[in-house]
Amino acid sequence: MKTNPRNVARSRRKMHTKKKLHGTAERPRLCVYRTTSHIYAQVIDDDKGATLVAASTLSEELAGHEGHRGNKVAAKAVGELLGNKAKAAGITQVQFDRNGFLYHGCVKALADGARSTGLSF
Repeated sequence: MKTNPRNVARSRRKMHTKKKLHGTAERPRLCVYRTTSHIYAQVIDDDKGATLVAASTLSEELAGHEGHRGNKVAAKAVGELLGNKAKAAGITQVQFDRNGFLYHGCVKALADGARSTGLSF
């Protein structure tokens, strides 16, 4: 069974960043996962091993979103939703973990949406 070279390259990039990123209670990790159809984001405290806040294009709050859910518009909406949930939970600073995905397109739109709500990273 062959391995897709894009997946191999992503896993190598992912391992480089995983060595340096570690979410704490003061500064949790904002982890992003992207597929062609959806985008998912969660704020994780690695010390406790717990997810503090999560949002995705499948969230009930974004049920009224029109059109394709794997584009930049949907990603920005997920970022804004995650930022609002994080502020409600008392989180203001995070470490951005792009999870091996390139900081471009949907990942960048999600980050911009989270920043627009006051989340700093």
